[in-house]
Amino acid sequence: MFGGSVATSPLGELRDILRGWDLDPVVMPHVLDGHPEFAYLAGSDAARAGDLTRAWCDPSVSAVFCARGGYGAQRMVDLVDWSAMRAATRSHGPKVFLGYSDITPLHEALANRLGVATLHGPMTAVLDFLKNARAQEHLRTTLFAPQEARVIRAASPGARALVGGRARGVTLGGCVSLLAAELGTPHARASARGGLLCVEDIGEEAYSLDRVLTQLLRARWLAGVAGVVLGSWKECEPYDEVRALFADRLGGLGVPVVEEFGFGHCDGALTVPFGVPGELDADARTLTLDVPALA
Repeated sequence: MFGGSVATSPLGELRDILRGWDLDPVVMPHVLDGHPEFAYLAGSDAARAGDLTRAWCDPSVSAVFCARGGYGAQRMVDLVDWSAMRAATRSHGPKVFLGYSDITPLHEALANRLGVATLHGPMTAVLDFLKNARAQEHLRTTLFAPQEARVIRAASPGARALVGGRARGVTLGGCVSLLAAELGTPHARASARGGLLCVEDIGEEAYSLDRVLTQLLRARWLAGVAGVVLGSWKECEPYDEVRALFADRLGGLGVPVVEEFGFGHCDGALTVPFGVPGELDADARTLTLDVPALA
């Protein structure tokens, strides 16, 4: 939620950036809403679901950017008019969808219900994007010169192979705690089989991440995954303990795993397309897409 008007909120600065890219940003009606009871929600579930439905179904709209994360994304996902969005996709073709963190359930829903690729990229109205040239430039390249963004190189100086090797698959993922929360819900992805799983999180202590990863393992959701790309783990310190946990919980999968790739809750976050086939080279710390993200 943002206080004040569009002009005085971070949305005003975002609008200026996007206009500099020759885009014509439209702010949906309920972006600045607050919830009457729960301060952690930005407006009602129905209103936010309606905004997403209208934006996706409007043929004059080419992209939907999530201004920031929202604890209510999981609450609204089943209120979206997926039938209307499916019809609009068939009629006008898919469009860009960008967001991360608590937006994970929407990435999953767009993949599973509409079969479209999405962009796991920075929230466009938060300081990590507004004040970071690298994040802006990588998103801009992905949007306007996707052929040049086919090879995604780890952006963090700490990036390294936790388990070496190469793997091929289709990219998917998001906030790992939200992926675990999707288990058992309507239209949830059955498993990550054949996928290059890109995951990150924020504010989770090691025991909590252990519980999440163990749940995914016990549910056999990770069975058959082709490779794993680990992003940022902000406020999940100490990282040495988190790294040991990843080695313990993911090392037994027998697939390449690369850590600290530089996407998610970090400065200069990379934009990583989901739903695109490609190859992970853990030793070279690269993710190479077979086709441009927006082909």
